[in-house]
Amino acid sequence: MRLAGPNGLPGRCFRAEHPAPTALAAYDRGVAGRDWDIVSGIGVTALAVAAARAIESCRDDRLINDPHAETLVRAAGKGMAFPTTPEELAAIPDDGRRWAERIDHYIGVRSRCFDDFFAQVAESGVRQFVILAAGLDTRAYRLDWPAGTAVFELDQPKVLQFKQEVLDRVEPGCEHRMLGIDLREDWPAALIAAGLDVGVPTGWLAEGLLPYLPGEAERELLRAITDLSAPGSRLAVEEFRDTSKIANDAKISEYSKQQGMDVSAILHDGGRPPTADLLAELGWSSEVETSEDAAVRLGRDPGLAIGPMLDVSRFVAASKPR
Repeated sequence: MRLAGPNGLPGRCFRAEHPAPTALAAYDRGVAGRDWDIVSGIGVTALAVAAARAIESCRDDRLINDPHAETLVRAAGKGMAFPTTPEELAAIPDDGRRWAERIDHYIGVRSRCFDDFFAQVAESGVRQFVILAAGLDTRAYRLDWPAGTAVFELDQPKVLQFKQEVLDRVEPGCEHRMLGIDLREDWPAALIAAGLDVGVPTGWLAEGLLPYLPGEAERELLRAITDLSAPGSRLAVEEFRDTSKIANDAKISEYSKQQGMDVSAILHDGGRPPTADLLAELGWSSEVETSEDAAVRLGRDPGLAIGPMLDVSRFVAASKPR
């Protein structure tokens, strides 16, 4: 119903016919082939994030309200036993519960920061947004969008198909265009074919994506975004400065494997330059906030969030000058 066809209108999922020939095409480490779904491979991380949003939405001091997150996790089936309520979280054995709580707090802070980014960019007059590797993101449904706003989502066809089927009766608050395409394929061409207007500013989000890319693939992704971005475009990314602190953390590794993931297999590091430096080379100006500073700014005790993630995580907000 909402998967975008080649003309950008609702239709079948549009896929590029030719793979991208460069670094992004090679980022297969730890990825289950080129067609994973919501309960396999890296797709499981989308369920984990949705579960964290569901729990955050139940808190009295919640930073976000996602009424669809629990529905999405439940629809994945009993085999994917992520807690979605404080009661379910409390039932996890002590050690696992502490780490799950910390991950949930981090996701709450991250989600709120990028929610605020979208609101600010929309207020500035931007009316088209692109969410890369969208997973089970529900911002098209849960945020207040100005009239005439289009939100494009890119991810694996099976991931977006799952979300579409589960939320089929929920009306988005914008023109919602899902593009089922692997970022290792020619996604810029698919995005333009689906209706992205490269002549006007775009708001971009890469949340929970860069840590899974090799350094050269990150460079290529940022170059592609730049090529598609008119002056006045904005970009927000989540950056990890040293993924080895997460991949080598025994507690995180144990918890992730219990949930069907192996973080050491899917995270990349490679000593890459800061994302803000890469963006500066491409003509963007950036502001960088650590996730710890963001937690404090939002009134959330940073001690509640998972330590290694606070140590390495940065939120980058960039602007392409007019």
